[in-house]
Amino acid sequence: MSADTHLTDLSLRLLGRAYDQLDPEESRVVRAVAERALTSRDVADIDDAQASRGDRLADRVAAVGGSWGFIIVFTLVLFGWMLLNSEVLQRFGLAFDPYPFIFLNLMLSTLAAVQAPIIMMSQNRQAAKDRLTASVDYEINLRAELEIMRLHEKLDQMQFHELREKVEELCDRLDGKG
Repeated sequence: MSADTHLTDLSLRLLGRAYDQLDPEESRVVRAVAERALTSRDVADIDDAQASRGDRLADRVAAVGGSWGFIIVFTLVLFGWMLLNSEVLQRFGLAFDPYPFIFLNLMLSTLAAVQAPIIMMSQNRQAAKDRLTASVDYEINLRAELEIMRLHEKLDQMQFHELREKVEELCDRLDGKG
């Protein structure tokens, strides 16, 4: 029996559809069942292999920008800037951004304009990673279901053969007594 015929027979028996009608996840699972291979895959490894340098940079920027450390340091820098330009340097007439801190507002606006799309890129990447995780989970769950079905079939066959043997044994006993 050819490999294609075996895959088609297996997919018909387990999923009720021909192998060429299966979606990619189901095809991988049926192929893994036929080859007795593992179905699980490490999503982190797949994601790392697909990530570009820019993707990894976006993830790092989002990780740093969304941390308490960044918030605390950023708050300290803001208060330091305001204190320096309103009290300390103002006394000597050297304040480079006096109240209402227009240069500080410009820098904050620029930071927000750059940081927002980077965080969105990281969120899109995380959503793609979540979809990949869901796909791998589906494959593993499908594989588990199919293996359970195959085990049930084997148990049913074993019980059927055992019952047949017992019936034949009883028939032989009855024939011997009759």
